[in-house]
Amino acid sequence: MAFITRRFMRSMSSSSTATASANKILIKHVMVINGGLMGSRTAQVAAATDHTVVLVDQTEDILAKSRKGIEESLQKVAKKFAENPKSSADKFVAKTLSSISPSMDAASVVHSTDLLVEATVESLQVTNELFKSNTSSLQITSLANSTIRQDQFTRLHFFNPVPLMKIVEVIKTPMTSQKTFESLLDLSKALGKHPVQTHEKIQNYNEVPSHPGQNVQNGILLSY
Repeated sequence: MAFITRRFMRSMSSSSTATASANKILIKHVMVINGGLMGSRTAQVAAATDHTVVLVDQTEDILAKSRKGIEESLQKVAKKFAENPKSSADKFVAKTLSSISPSMDAASVVHSTDLLVEATVESLQVTNELFKSNTSSLQITSLANSTIRQDQFTRLHFFNPVPLMKIVEVIKTPMTSQKTFESLLDLSKALGKHPVQTHEKIQNYNEVPSHPGQNVQNGILLSY
Protein backbone atom coordinates (compact mmCIF):
# COMPACT_ATOMS: atom_id res chain seq x y z
CA MET A 1 0.00 0.00 0.00
CA ALA A 2 1.27 3.59 -0.58
CA PHE A 3 0.45 7.17 0.54
CA ILE A 4 1.63 10.58 -0.77
CA THR A 5 2.84 13.22 1.72
CA ARG A 6 1.33 16.67 2.00
CA ARG A 7 4.54 18.32 0.89
CA PHE A 8 4.11 16.57 -2.45
CA MET A 9 0.41 17.35 -2.56
CA ARG A 10 1.19 21.05 -2.06
CA SER A 11 3.76 21.06 -4.84
CA MET A 12 1.41 19.20 -7.15
CA SER A 13 -1.37 21.72 -6.62
CA SER A 14 0.82 24.72 -7.45
CA SER A 15 -0.20 24.73 -11.10
CA SER A 16 -3.90 24.64 -11.91
CA THR A 17 -3.20 23.73 -15.55
CA ALA A 18 -0.91 20.81 -14.85
CA THR A 19 -2.16 17.38 -15.88
CA ALA A 20 -2.21 14.31 -13.67
CA SER A 21 0.72 12.88 -15.62
CA ALA A 22 2.74 16.08 -15.22
CA ASN A 23 2.06 16.01 -11.49
CA LYS A 24 3.20 12.45 -10.91
CA ILE A 25 5.01 12.03 -7.61
CA LEU A 26 8.75 11.44 -7.62
CA ILE A 27 9.14 8.90 -4.83
CA LYS A 28 12.50 9.01 -3.06
CA HIS A 29 11.72 8.23 0.61
CA VAL A 30 10.15 4.86 1.37
CA MET A 31 8.90 3.31 4.60
CA VAL A 32 8.45 -0.46 4.77
CA ILE A 33 6.35 -1.95 7.56
CA ASN A 34 7.54 -5.44 8.60
CA GLY A 35 11.07 -6.77 8.34
CA GLY A 36 10.12 -10.25 7.14
CA LEU A 37 11.34 -11.76 3.88
CA MET A 38 9.19 -9.73 1.48
CA GLY A 39 9.41 -6.52 3.48
CA SER A 40 13.17 -6.65 3.96
CA ARG A 41 13.82 -7.53 0.32
CA THR A 42 11.56 -4.70 -0.82
CA ALA A 43 13.59 -2.38 1.40
CA GLN A 44 16.75 -3.80 -0.14
CA VAL A 45 15.63 -3.17 -3.71
CA ALA A 46 14.51 0.38 -2.90
CA ALA A 47 17.79 1.21 -1.16
CA ALA A 48 19.84 -0.31 -3.97
CA THR A 49 18.14 2.02 -6.47
CA ASP A 50 18.97 5.27 -4.67
CA HIS A 51 15.92 5.53 -2.40
CA THR A 52 16.21 6.23 1.31
CA VAL A 53 14.37 3.60 3.33
CA VAL A 54 13.03 3.27 6.86
CA LEU A 55 12.36 -0.35 7.81
CA VAL A 56 9.87 -0.65 10.66
CA ASP A 57 9.24 -3.58 12.97
CA GLN A 58 8.42 -4.29 16.60
CA THR A 59 11.79 -5.15 18.17
CA GLU A 60 15.49 -4.46 17.76
CA ASP A 61 16.13 -8.20 17.42
CA ILE A 62 13.78 -8.49 14.45
CA LEU A 63 15.34 -5.44 12.80
CA ALA A 64 18.85 -6.81 13.39
CA LYS A 65 17.89 -10.11 11.76
CA SER A 66 16.31 -8.23 8.87
CA ARG A 67 19.48 -6.20 8.34
CA LYS A 68 21.61 -9.33 8.42
CA GLY A 69 19.35 -10.97 5.86
CA ILE A 70 19.52 -7.91 3.63
CA GLU A 71 23.31 -7.82 3.87
CA GLU A 72 23.60 -11.49 2.93
CA SER A 73 21.21 -11.01 0.02
CA LEU A 74 23.14 -7.94 -1.18
CA GLN A 75 26.39 -9.88 -1.11
CA LYS A 76 24.88 -12.57 -3.32
CA VAL A 77 23.54 -9.99 -5.76
CA ALA A 78 26.86 -8.11 -5.81
CA LYS A 79 28.90 -11.24 -6.51
CA LYS A 80 26.55 -12.17 -9.31
CA PHE A 81 26.70 -8.84 -11.15
CA ALA A 82 29.88 -7.02 -10.09
CA GLU A 83 32.83 -7.12 -12.51
CA ASN A 84 35.27 -6.97 -9.61
CA PRO A 85 33.52 -9.11 -6.98
CA LYS A 86 35.56 -7.93 -4.00
CA SER A 87 35.94 -4.16 -4.24
CA SER A 88 32.77 -3.38 -6.18
CA ALA A 89 30.67 -5.76 -4.10
CA ASP A 90 31.86 -4.28 -0.81
CA LYS A 91 31.09 -0.73 -1.96
CA PHE A 92 27.67 -1.73 -3.27
CA VAL A 93 26.72 -3.52 -0.04
CA ALA A 94 27.95 -0.69 2.19
CA LYS A 95 26.22 2.02 0.14
CA THR A 96 22.91 0.17 0.06
CA LEU A 97 22.92 -0.63 3.78
CA SER A 98 23.68 3.01 4.58
CA SER A 99 20.40 3.96 2.90
CA ILE A 100 18.31 1.75 5.23
CA SER A 101 17.41 2.99 8.71
CA PRO A 102 15.69 0.74 11.29
CA SER A 103 12.82 2.04 13.41
CA MET A 104 10.33 0.75 15.94
CA ASP A 105 8.24 3.92 15.80
CA ALA A 106 6.59 4.48 12.43
CA ALA A 107 4.69 7.54 13.66
CA SER A 108 7.89 9.44 14.42
CA VAL A 109 9.29 9.14 10.89
CA VAL A 110 6.24 8.88 8.65
CA HIS A 111 6.13 12.67 8.13
CA SER A 112 9.21 12.44 5.87
CA THR A 113 7.93 9.46 3.89
CA ASP A 114 6.74 9.60 0.28
CA LEU A 115 5.62 5.98 0.05
CA LEU A 116 4.49 3.56 2.73
CA VAL A 117 4.71 -0.13 1.87
CA GLU A 118 3.18 -2.77 4.12
CA ALA A 119 4.15 -6.42 4.32
CA THR A 120 2.28 -7.75 7.37
CA VAL A 121 0.41 -10.97 8.06
CA GLU A 122 -2.62 -11.99 5.98
CA SER A 123 -5.25 -10.70 8.39
CA LEU A 124 -7.97 -8.31 7.28
CA GLN A 125 -8.27 -6.98 10.83
CA VAL A 126 -4.56 -6.25 11.06
CA THR A 127 -4.36 -4.71 7.62
CA ASN A 128 -7.45 -2.60 8.21
CA GLU A 129 -5.76 -1.21 11.30
CA LEU A 130 -2.64 -0.39 9.29
CA PHE A 131 -4.59 0.75 6.21
CA LYS A 132 -2.49 -1.57 4.07
CA SER A 133 -1.81 -5.24 3.32
CA ASN A 134 0.70 -7.79 2.01
CA THR A 135 -1.52 -10.60 0.73
CA SER A 136 -2.96 -11.94 -2.48
CA SER A 137 -5.99 -13.41 -0.71
CA LEU A 138 -7.60 -10.19 0.54
CA GLN A 139 -9.62 -7.94 -1.74
CA ILE A 140 -7.84 -4.64 -2.16
CA THR A 141 -11.05 -2.62 -2.45
CA SER A 142 -12.17 -3.75 1.01
CA LEU A 143 -8.79 -2.68 2.37
CA ALA A 144 -9.01 0.68 0.62
CA ASN A 145 -12.28 1.24 2.43
CA SER A 146 -10.30 1.28 5.68
CA THR A 147 -8.64 4.59 4.79
CA ILE A 148 -10.01 8.03 3.95
CA ARG A 149 -7.31 8.30 1.26
CA GLN A 150 -8.73 5.77 -1.12
CA ASP A 151 -7.42 7.68 -4.13
CA GLN A 152 -3.88 7.20 -2.83
CA PHE A 153 -4.19 3.46 -2.21
CA THR A 154 -3.07 0.73 -4.57
CA ARG A 155 -1.42 -2.68 -4.66
CA LEU A 156 2.10 -3.62 -5.71
CA HIS A 157 2.40 -7.32 -6.50
CA PHE A 158 6.04 -8.39 -6.16
CA PHE A 159 7.34 -11.86 -6.92
CA ASN A 160 9.78 -13.74 -4.70
CA PRO A 161 12.76 -13.35 -4.67
CA VAL A 162 12.17 -9.62 -4.99
CA PRO A 163 15.78 -8.66 -5.86
CA LEU A 164 15.83 -11.01 -8.87
CA MET A 165 12.27 -11.15 -10.19
CA LYS A 166 11.69 -8.33 -12.67
CA ILE A 167 7.91 -8.37 -12.95
CA VAL A 168 5.78 -6.29 -10.58
CA GLU A 169 2.03 -5.99 -10.91
CA VAL A 170 0.49 -2.58 -10.18
CA ILE A 171 -3.21 -3.03 -9.44
CA LYS A 172 -5.59 -0.08 -9.63
CA THR A 173 -8.80 -0.05 -7.63
CA PRO A 174 -11.87 1.88 -8.81
CA MET A 175 -10.90 4.57 -6.28
CA THR A 176 -7.18 4.82 -7.10
CA SER A 177 -6.35 8.13 -8.76
CA GLN A 178 -4.55 8.13 -12.10
CA LYS A 179 -1.82 10.23 -10.51
CA THR A 180 -1.19 7.60 -7.84
CA PHE A 181 -1.32 4.79 -10.38
CA GLU A 182 1.14 6.42 -12.77
CA SER A 183 3.46 7.41 -9.92
CA LEU A 184 3.73 3.78 -8.82
CA LEU A 185 4.30 2.64 -12.39
CA ASP A 186 7.23 5.06 -12.49
CA LEU A 187 8.45 3.80 -9.12
CA SER A 188 8.38 0.21 -10.36
CA LYS A 189 10.63 1.20 -13.27
CA ALA A 190 12.93 3.11 -10.91
CA LEU A 191 13.26 -0.09 -8.87
CA GLY A 192 14.48 -1.85 -12.01
CA LYS A 193 11.20 -3.74 -12.47
CA HIS A 194 8.86 -4.22 -15.41
CA PRO A 195 5.41 -3.04 -14.25
CA VAL A 196 2.29 -4.82 -15.45
CA GLN A 197 -0.86 -2.69 -15.26
CA THR A 198 -4.05 -4.34 -14.04
CA HIS A 199 -7.39 -3.24 -12.59
CA GLU A 200 -9.19 -4.98 -9.76
CA LYS A 201 -12.29 -6.73 -11.05
CA ILE A 202 -12.62 -9.83 -8.87
CA GLN A 203 -15.14 -9.32 -6.08
CA ASN A 204 -14.33 -12.32 -3.91
CA TYR A 205 -10.63 -12.98 -3.42
CA ASN A 206 -11.37 -15.93 -1.17
CA GLU A 207 -12.34 -17.82 -4.32
CA VAL A 208 -8.96 -17.17 -5.93
CA PRO A 209 -6.15 -19.58 -4.97
CA SER A 210 -2.86 -18.10 -3.84
CA HIS A 211 0.22 -18.94 -5.87
CA PRO A 212 3.54 -20.02 -4.32
CA GLY A 213 6.32 -17.48 -4.70
CA GLN A 214 3.96 -14.54 -5.06
CA ASN A 215 3.34 -11.80 -2.55
CA VAL A 216 1.31 -8.65 -2.73
CA GLN A 217 2.29 -5.45 -1.01
CA ASN A 218 -0.17 -2.62 -0.86
CA GLY A 219 0.86 0.99 -0.90
CA ILE A 220 -0.48 4.33 0.18
CA LEU A 221 1.09 7.50 -1.13
CA LEU A 222 1.22 9.60 2.00
CA SER A 223 -0.34 13.07 2.28
CA TYR A 224 0.21 14.64 5.66
